[in-house]
Amino acid sequence: MIGITSFGAYIPRFRMNRSTIWGAVGFLGNFPRPGENAVANFDEDSISMAVSAGLDCLRLIDKDDIEGVFFATTTQPFGVRQNSTIVASALNVKSDLRTSDFVACTKAGTSALLSALDAVKADSLNNILVCAADSRIGKPGSAQEYLFGDGATALLVGKDKVIATLECQHSISYDFPDRWKSVGEKFEHTWEDRFIRDEGYSKILVEAISGLLNKCNLEIKDITKLIYPCPYPSEHARIAEKLNAVSGQKQDTMIDKIGETGAAHPLIMLVAALEDAKPGDRLLVAGFGNGCDVLLLRVTESILQMGSSVGVKGSIARRKDLSSYEKYCVFHNSMTVDIGMRGETIPYTAFSLLWRERKKILGLQGSRCKSCGTPQYPAGKICVNPDCRAIGQMEPYGFADKKASVFSYTADNLAPSLCPPAIYGIIDFEGGGRYWFDFTDCDLEDIKVGMSVEMTFRRKYVDEGRGVHGYYWKVIPSHS
Repeated sequence: MIGITSFGAYIPRFRMNRSTIWGAVGFLGNFPRPGENAVANFDEDSISMAVSAGLDCLRLIDKDDIEGVFFATTTQPFGVRQNSTIVASALNVKSDLRTSDFVACTKAGTSALLSALDAVKADSLNNILVCAADSRIGKPGSAQEYLFGDGATALLVGKDKVIATLECQHSISYDFPDRWKSVGEKFEHTWEDRFIRDEGYSKILVEAISGLLNKCNLEIKDITKLIYPCPYPSEHARIAEKLNAVSGQKQDTMIDKIGETGAAHPLIMLVAALEDAKPGDRLLVAGFGNGCDVLLLRVTESILQMGSSVGVKGSIARRKDLSSYEKYCVFHNSMTVDIGMRGETIPYTAFSLLWRERKKILGLQGSRCKSCGTPQYPAGKICVNPDCRAIGQMEPYGFADKKASVFSYTADNLAPSLCPPAIYGIIDFEGGGRYWFDFTDCDLEDIKVGMSVEMTFRRKYVDEGRGVHGYYWKVIPSHS
């Protein structure tokens, strides 16, 4: 049996009501539909969100069993440097695995999932983690700015304890010019909505879904949930009517809650469906973009043994209003601001050092003494336990998935930050280990000594002159 064995999701905590955008740039004429968009923090991007979703997916999985990491996005930070290897390094999986990037169109998420399923079916690999994430920006006042939301999801594909098995798949490919972006451009271009709606979603989705049903000798009534993205609410309903589906079969697009999340969107919808699925349910999921991928999944009894995860429901529940359009623009780098002299110079990234310390920096890996069991970060050769002080008795020990508590903290209004004040402090890890980190996704009044916190992978800096995105771990308030 081949299929999905675990799932996770990540939606940023900031949500901006579309009326906030309208209040700032509504004079340009575009009128938004009701709802809100998920907004990535200033230190988040598609890689950091993919890591968060991956950690959620792998919460009960032995990472040594992972044999592949596939990453799908249209907003990859690096054009030359494999983004999926950064995700894999941050997740602290073994180096003996295959990594691959799936980019350039919004069906990249379903294409990555299909490729993972094919690899497992061929016995080429097992336990492949598929992450999909996007953080797109639209020109100020554009229809895309009202529509785009940020988010990520992760699915583990394998053969053991499969919760949703693949029954059938069907793909079609068209060079449909609905949206495009050349290398080096910041914003997507789009053709007119009527063309995209009538010639794209309405025809291509119907053709692809009908093709799968014919291929599998099924009728639409045999499908429990139809999962397909469409940014036009009325057209989303009409597509279901063309397929002779009833209203209860349509999976909520959640565009009014989080916006359209690009390559991640169909898989976020799939995770939302899995959260409510019952054994025997048939889930049909379609990814749209330069054609269409369609997968038919059958939910198994193993869904009942799935452990708890943050998932889509938990991520949507973790929200904080972002009422400042100007702050939104700063977070997405569509407005340049002054953060003081201390923020004007970014030190040169020493890649030789980054390579040597990759497990410490990207994987947050320290060490643990085999003699007394004391963990420490950074890794050392001598045990920090004064009653032990063993030499050369260390084994690798990961801190990224460990709970922690605040030992001390401070707020710094002089340190450069796009969301001042900069908050940082010392935390004590559950089970042992102490170190200092920056805090994020929190307000100063939220922080208390002794409070429970957890780790999150974030973008530390962007060196635009040298084309470098630097990453490290930060602290956020615990949600469990």
